[in-house]
Amino acid sequence: MRDTKRIDLRDDGAGAAVLMCLREGGLAAVPTETVYGLAADAANGLAVAGIFEAKGRPHFNPLICHVSDLAMAERYARFDPVSRRLAERFWPGPLTLVLPVLPGAELHPLVLGGLDTVALRLPQGPLRSVIASLGRPVAAPSANRSGRVSPTTAEHVLRTLRGRIDLVADGGATEQGLESTIIRVLGNEILLLRPGTLTAERIAEEAGLPVRRRAEGDAITAPGQLLSHYAPAGRVRLDAVAPEPGEHWIGFGPEPVRGLEKAGGIFNLSPEGDLREAASRLFAALSAFDAPEIERIAVAPIPREGLGEAINDRLRRAAADR
Repeated sequence: MRDTKRIDLRDDGAGAAVLMCLREGGLAAVPTETVYGLAADAANGLAVAGIFEAKGRPHFNPLICHVSDLAMAERYARFDPVSRRLAERFWPGPLTLVLPVLPGAELHPLVLGGLDTVALRLPQGPLRSVIASLGRPVAAPSANRSGRVSPTTAEHVLRTLRGRIDLVADGGATEQGLESTIIRVLGNEILLLRPGTLTAERIAEEAGLPVRRRAEGDAITAPGQLLSHYAPAGRVRLDAVAPEPGEHWIGFGPEPVRGLEKAGGIFNLSPEGDLREAASRLFAALSAFDAPEIERIAVAPIPREGLGEAINDRLRRAAADR
């Protein structure tokens, strides 16, 4: 059992405390623009193993490595012209690129999950400066127990990882609330490995290439592809027109819904029907209803275009058989 320390990122010396934790092989939860990440030195095998232990994460599931700039990324992976253009356009930001790992790259094999590729991202927020000071990538999956709801606040982190990690850097609620989009450029097309806040349409427009969706059941080639993931304790029912008596209700949009008075609880992702707001509040909604006594959750239909693709991807995984 670790003594999990909580610090305020607004305090002087907070960044130095995170850096010291990583240099000493510790685990630190730090906010990015997407969700809170569980950071460890990607070259330190014991630290990386600690991520898997803390999260209860399968060892075949690779980790995203976060870098401080494109130059650092190019020391660890081979960039094709399209991947480089996308990095220059969307980094720092919610885009993860899966790229061939360079021979001799100082990344622990556990980070790669047995693959010959590495998933790289350049995040916004305080983690970027910490990585620059460390001088090498940081492995940082979402700071939650594997398969559970991703954290968008320090409280969400502590709910499942208190006593399992060394440090939580509290930077308030994250801005986007949904994990990064993961892609891999394959010749004349782009493979969408995980939808996120950066939509497939924007990527296709920038790259000038078609985007193909990953087929369900394909081998795991990137983080965030487990079928059951992002799940609260209770069962989740999707595309519900109304809650059944006692169900907790996650709604979307301004339209009235019958039977709300019999719901166990109500959370509207966006009363205005705004997909960006819904994405930023999705994990907050699932976390609000993530309790042993809440056995059933019903979710209203969410449009599937644009950002709705990523929202529905997370909901489908939250509702999958476990």
